[in-house]
Amino acid sequence: MRAQAQTIAFAAAGTALFWAAGLPLPFLFGPMAACLLAALMGARLRGLGAISVGARTILGVAVGASITPALLAQAPQMLASVALVPFYVAIIGLIGVPFFRRACGFDPVTAYYAAMPGGLQDMVIFGVEAGGDGRTLSLVHATRVLIIVVIAPVLLTQVWGTPLSNPIGAPASEIPLSELALMVAAALVGWKGGERIGLFGASILGPMIVSGAMSLGGLIHARPPAEAILAAQFLIGMGIGVYYVGVQWAELRRVVAFGVAYVLILAALAAAFAEIVVLSGLAAPVEAFLAFAPGGQAEMTVLAIVAGADLGYVITHHLTRIVIVIAGAPVVARLLRLRRG
Repeated sequence: MRAQAQTIAFAAAGTALFWAAGLPLPFLFGPMAACLLAALMGARLRGLGAISVGARTILGVAVGASITPALLAQAPQMLASVALVPFYVAIIGLIGVPFFRRACGFDPVTAYYAAMPGGLQDMVIFGVEAGGDGRTLSLVHATRVLIIVVIAPVLLTQVWGTPLSNPIGAPASEIPLSELALMVAAALVGWKGGERIGLFGASILGPMIVSGAMSLGGLIHARPPAEAILAAQFLIGMGIGVYYVGVQWAELRRVVAFGVAYVLILAALAAAFAEIVVLSGLAAPVEAFLAFAPGGQAEMTVLAIVAGADLGYVITHHLTRIVIVIAGAPVVARLLRLRRG
């Protein structure tokens, strides 16, 4: 409890500092920066476990509430763009695995799961189960998510002139209590129900599915309140920083440096695919960039909301990428075992 209280204190201080300085996304970047620095300085930090996971349900409900009949009518227009995602993932694998094997000296299992742009927790869990190095995988993926979350807002504001000031949601006082109750129910039923049936990413996908059904049925008409989305940002930012607890400087120089180099490779690939989408007239630049940015699903959802991007378009592409990566993980793990045998 003491370590968790200390973690919350660091995160709150970072939020206040970023807020006072007028920096963008203070509830996301403030906790992330403060906890990252504290972790690297040797502070004893600890995440909030199920509470942090539960915060992701808020984003799942936010995405589900954006699934409307009008969005479904646009689905056929996304197919050509979504069809590029499997090629995107395949090229990442063809480049990433040799990079981590030859340039970084990782074993085959660790190299594969380090290269795949799936969810941070998913790739670490699958990698460890397949015999990979969990510590290395955690650092590589935490670095990927951290850098993308830091760079993406800079590109959005400086390259495309997109202010990150889109309202994230109405205040709770302006949303009917009946809809708030339905959102809470969608979050809990979707999350726990998804876990029960083995749904990957249950904390986001489960609530998204349930709230999407409610939205299409006319039961809810708004995203979760602004206070809830800010709380989700706070816990997600804090969680990214906590992943660096216990990192030694030798690890920081070696593994994190490899992670940084790999992010540059991913960024170049994402930029190339986003440019193809834009030149083909399949999406606007901001939507194309956010759809192919190799960040975490939760973090990209936050950025899509504050940028005022087409949330349905962005999340559809990320879901497709994650489904491909996770569906292929057990197959690759089996092939690697056979090869070692």
